Amino acid sequence: MTTTYTSYKLITTDMSKSLDKVSKQPDVARETEYYLANIGNIKSIDDFFADSRLYNYAIKAHGLEDMGYAKAFMRKVLTEGIDSEDAFAKQLTDSRYTDLVESLNFARNGAAATSFDSAQKGVADKYMRQTLEQNAGEENAGVRLALYFERMAPTIDSGYAILADDALAQVARTIMQMPDEFAASDIDKQAAAVERAIDLGDLKDPTKLTKLLERFTALWEIDNSSDGYDPLAVFGSASRGISSDLLLSINTLKLGGR
Repeated sequence: MTTTYTSYKLITTDMSKSLDKVSKQPDVARETEYYLANIGNIKSIDDFFADSRLYNYAIKAHGLEDMGYAKAFMRKVLTEGIDSEDAFAKQLTDSRYTDLVESLNFARNGAAATSFDSAQKGVADKYMRQTLEQNAGEENAGVRLALYFERMAPTIDSGYAILADDALAQVARTIMQMPDEFAASDIDKQAAAVERAIDLGDLKDPTKLTKLLERFTALWEIDNSSDGYDPLAVFGSASRGISSDLLLSINTLKLGGR
């Protein structure tokens, strides 16, 4: 049986090759071809929501499949954009929503939003990476967590940023060898502990980041060799980054696209 460390190294040693392999999967190739052939024809948010294949592709590319059903919610995210501090996406601590707007910024660019590389190849590249991580997770949850942490590392600027994301927090707890109960302690103390254990500057250094994740994969193998806990549940948290008050307001939105 291949270990978590070995599986992670096999994927990351030649990431371009790993992503190319994903791109050639029949279902991935088919949906990507459709997306790239048609996204440039989309001139409005209404057009985007009217084509379920394009919508589903873009949502998955940004790791938001769990929120795909909530079209009114997603419409509000895209309609308000990110240029105003009061924008809906800016109220969400989860960066996936601002990433989506940056890729498809109808609020700023109008009918030209889908003409940019970020809306075309940029989204396709994100889709490949998401699929790669999901495929890895089907074999080994620890590998998916490591790949996710690696992708998000350049954006992490504080212990709070790690704690705000369940998947990142799980990697940190494993590295620190802290029990899940640690998550119930004072948030300021948690953040301070994370920053003591993990040098945030190292996350910007590819060599140091690799060593950190090699440590994580080795510890993960030890901690999860026989239990039945499903760590991938952290990737299905639809309300990640949404306050309780905001969730109440979201419940007043219809699930349809309008």
